[in-house]
Amino acid sequence: MEITRFNIRVYGLLINEQDQILVSDELIKGHYITKFPGGGLEFGEGIIDCLKREFMEETNNEIEVVDHFYTTDFFQQSAYNPSHQIISIYYLVKPGHNFQLNTQTTLFEFVHHQDEAQSFRWIDLKNITIEDFSLPIDKIVAELLIKKHKKTDIQI
Repeated sequence: MEITRFNIRVYGLLINEQDQILVSDELIKGHYITKFPGGGLEFGEGIIDCLKREFMEETNNEIEVVDHFYTTDFFQQSAYNPSHQIISIYYLVKPGHNFQLNTQTTLFEFVHHQDEAQSFRWIDLKNITIEDFSLPIDKIVAELLIKKHKKTDIQI
């Protein structure tokens, strides 16, 4: 199938004081995936605004963008729409004022299970693996996090 459109995705890497990173477990279109929090850029929206909106929609919390971490530098076709090319942008973020989030400890532990569902968990950076993630670009980012964490602790 011919690629006819870019699909730009923006994700936040939120690391807490216990050196854990926040991940999102989701049921999307019948597929169980684990990914970093974030989502799709809308027309007329800036990338940072998109990330802040996505965190607000998904977690009901504000975040502060700290630094750019990674942008996709290879071709990736969308798993959900073969005519789309995915471009993903990742930022290190920190929690905004009064950040509170109910998290789970078990993979795909959904409070309200429907056709689409979402829950959040923390993964220790020292234990993170690329196999923890479902999406190809997230696996690359996880590998980069592993390399950076081994060299130095990532501080936000």
